[in-house]
Amino acid sequence: MYVILTTKPDEFHTVMEDGVTSVESYDYIFYGRKRANFTIAQIDGAERITIVEDTPPNIVNKVPSKLFESFGTLEEARAELDTLTHYGSMDIELRLV
Repeated sequence: MYVILTTKPDEFHTVMEDGVTSVESYDYIFYGRKRANFTIAQIDGAERITIVEDTPPNIVNKVPSKLFESFGTLEEARAELDTLTHYGSMDIELRLV
């Protein structure tokens, strides 16, 4: 199963732990400025996904993986990411990293 994980610079980041494997990662560029990073990850047995706030007190959240929308194939996850990140004619780019 695949999920889309988000990291927002200076706000929070998602931790890749056992059972969570990064497959592809994209910077989300909105009008020339990086606003987020999206990672398509494969979940294999991970019951929770760790999200850490970047500012003190650096709160750690362990979110059940079943709460994330999941996709059966990498192509389905890519299609959903494309849908989530493009709005009409706005200046938006997903840049593979």
